[in-house]
Amino acid sequence: MITVLLADDERLIRGAVAALLGLEDDLTVVAEVGRGDEVAAAVAAHDPDVAVLDIDMPGADGLTVAERLRDAGARCAVCMLTSLARPGYLRRAMAAGVRGFVAKDAPTEELAAAIRKVHAGGRYLDAELAASAMAAGDNPLTEREREILRLIGAGTDTARIATLLHLSEGTVRNYLSTAMAKLGESNRVAAVRAAREMGWV
Repeated sequence: MITVLLADDERLIRGAVAALLGLEDDLTVVAEVGRGDEVAAAVAAHDPDVAVLDIDMPGADGLTVAERLRDAGARCAVCMLTSLARPGYLRRAMAAGVRGFVAKDAPTEELAAAIRKVHAGGRYLDAELAASAMAAGDNPLTEREREILRLIGAGTDTARIATLLHLSEGTVRNYLSTAMAKLGESNRVAAVRAAREMGWV
């Protein structure tokens, strides 16, 4: 029997997926949580074989949770559910050791097949998501540019960013200008939005 943890903030979807997976002879849902910051404790308590994580959750997004599970040495395989075909998400998920990537509107049989495959040590990638990631190419932003865009997206002003990163304000503005040019945007708000839409920050 393959034991599964489900993490999704939409209770109705989480309940429906749990019920449908429960109909599979070889799968059993041992825990359900609605927040990303509840996953680690649930994994520790229930030791599931596979953790199925929604990308967008309060507390911590699914990608951050996957990175934390990897860093903590959790033995469960991770399968990501998403309704967003952002190529950067797929790349970041794979870097975090995520073995499965399934679209949220996929049939339950597809999710069940993905769970079985990742539990067996394989990978399961939704074909459309994989195609989008390949078509988008590599993330053009440097780690420093991504860091600055994330801080701007969180509402941090240039002076505070300079202090936090031990840079001059002029250097922060230069990084920001370069990032905006790479993204083809004329202002910082649009640059943050574009980078988020691609899953690059």
